[in-house]
Amino acid sequence: MASDRIKLDMPVIVEGKYDKIKLDSIIDGIIITTGGFSIYKDRRKLDMIRKYAKTTGVIILTDSDGAGFQIRNMLKSRLGAQAKIINIYIPDVTGKEKRKEKPSKEGKLGVEGINKELLIKAFEDAGVVGSDKLREIWIDKQRLTDDGLSGGENSSELRKRLCAKLKLPERISSKGLLEALNTVYTEEEYTTALNSVIKGE
Repeated sequence: MASDRIKLDMPVIVEGKYDKIKLDSIIDGIIITTGGFSIYKDRRKLDMIRKYAKTTGVIILTDSDGAGFQIRNMLKSRLGAQAKIINIYIPDVTGKEKRKEKPSKEGKLGVEGINKELLIKAFEDAGVVGSDKLREIWIDKQRLTDDGLSGGENSSELRKRLCAKLKLPERISSKGLLEALNTVYTEEEYTTALNSVIKGE
């Protein structure tokens, strides 16, 4: 029933029709599909998304594999610096969607395969719904560098291990990590996770 779904004023952008079907059982609002990489050539859809990004803002929810991040980054680039974008990330979960014969190339579940509870939590963690916690910028690029997560010889590996600890996609960039940390985690949660990773736990 519509009353059981999350009411959103901002459109949610996903990759495919099966992602939309999954989200439609959770979201009461506009869901836009990119049609995978076909969004690259779909000027009308890009113009529509750009208009939303300048008015209501948009939520980008793509898969956590390489293709998903490529589409996410392309959209962010095409929409421009003035666009209001909220990135929501699903965790890396290994498995295979029921409708598919084989797992994806990277063996990760996409949006359609993630269970509803995890999807709802992803929206809550991003501050989109169900949270009255004031979001503030408590970590910046310089701190990531100081903590060894950016610009260092082993930064990529350390970042990857931290993301695994925090249940964030391993492919997330340092910029994406900053965004996720400032919207999803507290400074205490970050520090605890980082210390644990550094200790090899």
